[in-house]
Amino acid sequence: MVEFDQYLGFIAFLSILTMGFWLMIFLLLFVIPYWITGSFLQRIKDRSKKRKK
Repeated sequence: MVEFDQYLGFIAFLSILTMGFWLMIFLLLFVIPYWITGSFLQRIKDRSKKRKK
């Protein structure tokens, strides 16, 4: 029979695992591409400013 403490530990483990999973999905699909795109666009703007000078 599973005791209540073990049940709470299992629920805590599952919730932390789930939060980590969705955080990784969020970072890989939204934050990192946004960061890379912003960096690329900034580099293009800097190069165009150098060419105009």
